[in-house]
Amino acid sequence: MTTFAVLGSGGWGTAVAIALAQKPEHRVRLWSARAATYQLLQDQRENPRQLPGIPIPTSITLTPDTTTATADADCWIIAVPTAYLRETMERFCSHARPDIPIISLTKGIEFDTFRRPSEMLTELFGSTDVVVVSGPSHAEEVARGLPTSVVAAATNPSVAGWVQDHLGSERLRIYTNTDVVGVELAGALKNVIGIAAGICDGLRFGDNAKAALLTRGLVEMRRFGVAHGADPATFGGLAGVGDLITTCFSAHGRNRRLGERIARGEPLETITAGPQVAEGVYTARSIHRRATRTGVDVPIMSAVYQVLYKGKPPLEAVTELLARRQRGEETFLG
Repeated sequence: MTTFAVLGSGGWGTAVAIALAQKPEHRVRLWSARAATYQLLQDQRENPRQLPGIPIPTSITLTPDTTTATADADCWIIAVPTAYLRETMERFCSHARPDIPIISLTKGIEFDTFRRPSEMLTELFGSTDVVVVSGPSHAEEVARGLPTSVVAAATNPSVAGWVQDHLGSERLRIYTNTDVVGVELAGALKNVIGIAAGICDGLRFGDNAKAALLTRGLVEMRRFGVAHGADPATFGGLAGVGDLITTCFSAHGRNRRLGERIARGEPLETITAGPQVAEGVYTARSIHRRATRTGVDVPIMSAVYQVLYKGKPPLEAVTELLARRQRGEETFLG
């Protein structure tokens, strides 16, 4: 019997807990940061805000208590938004053991430190076995058992293999990778491009424009990632182009949906007041600061930052992108 502590009961944490519980050899505990959220899930045995209509199996133990969640757990799975990750995970420092594998499902960048989630978790828990799981994987589909493929990245291939064996199933296919930096940055950056894709949809620019946006956005993701130590090949895989496609086209995509609403004139404060976090809003700020300091050219992501934080009208931002000097594509493909 393998015991998993899933820390974070949002849509993604709940979906992964449900997927894990399909195997009889798994014991799953799902921890909620807020007592009210725990009570809601316990009373209804579903996550009505983020996964309505999908039952939470009775085999999953729901709890708001850190000790109950982690006691004798063989693996911790972290599903907390980046903006709240450090503060939330500090509650678990007294329970941490460096030998426990930790799986990070979080996609983002800490603003003040530019730390990736795996780096924050390593700092907090002292674990050397942090595995990053990323790829095209909307919670709504994983929770329903629809076929999904993701990548598990770790510097230690044997730990990534352990995650592949225990988390993977007939409906959840897991590939392994050793490029933790690339997988993690790809998962964060694609959310910013997802907002841009939503803006494109909101402005009704059509399929041609959106296809070009994704293509050039992927170039920016790769350029930024390589400048920070990522393997360029990672951006052609599940964590890169795979997740980018899902984020930019799916009706489930929170970042795409936010961008669409921004383009239609809704205030950012109104959109972000809901229960679901669009990580790209925070990542856009982190990437802009970093790109400005390092000189990495990311015009699409910079435009998203200008729209979100400087009040630039979406149409004006797009017009400026289209007015950039035309160049040979081969300049950016190598």
